[in-house]
Amino acid sequence: MGFDDNNKNKDGDDGNTSKMASSHQHEGTDDEGAGGSLGRQMSEASLSAAEEEEDDDSKLQLGPQYTIKEHLEKDKDDESLRKWKEQLLGSVDVTNIGETLDPEVKIISLAILSPGRPDIVLMVPENGNPKGTWFTLKEGSKYNLKFTFQVNNNIVSGLRYTNTVWKTGVKVDRGKEMLGTFSPQLEPYNHVMPEETTPSGMFARGSYSARTKFLDDDNKCYLEINYSFDIRKEWAAV
Repeated sequence: MGFDDNNKNKDGDDGNTSKMASSHQHEGTDDEGAGGSLGRQMSEASLSAAEEEEDDDSKLQLGPQYTIKEHLEKDKDDESLRKWKEQLLGSVDVTNIGETLDPEVKIISLAILSPGRPDIVLMVPENGNPKGTWFTLKEGSKYNLKFTFQVNNNIVSGLRYTNTVWKTGVKVDRGKEMLGTFSPQLEPYNHVMPEETTPSGMFARGSYSARTKFLDDDNKCYLEINYSFDIRKEWAAV
């Protein structure tokens, strides 16, 4: 998804961004996250050359990882930091998850929102590989991409998504976007990207293959999706 006729780069730090495909190659950049003892410095993804997704971004040394209980104990005498941590953690039940070090992120669904038509909700298969054509976009159409995901156990720092698209074996788009830092909670998060426009014309129409990943500051991959989609003159019949 994520076509942009104007071939714009987009950055976001816990903001709204979008990409999943383009007939013009472009690449976003990630902002470095900050935030006291809870914010861990972001290191950008290093993608495998064998997958044709190699990045030249340098790897940064991350600080130590803490459980939520340890986060709350650190700097507890600093009132401003304490309030900031409480705001970030919200209604987290520390007694249940405070001793767990590794966060757990589950991507529940992706959705394509386009004005004047029903949302296209794409449930993520367990193996991350939808069969056949996963969705169809209408050429020249405006749309937003929405992610729905759940965070458990611990804070996930610098959650981002990367996306690479090919057409007839040729890479036509590679992008990466920062989603932000999220604390665990019972309710799923919804993250809506800014509006995009699919390209149009004879050369834009056709079938594409794509690979999307969701990673954090430690380059831990929570989901990799390999899928195919089409750009056609009209939307697929509902």
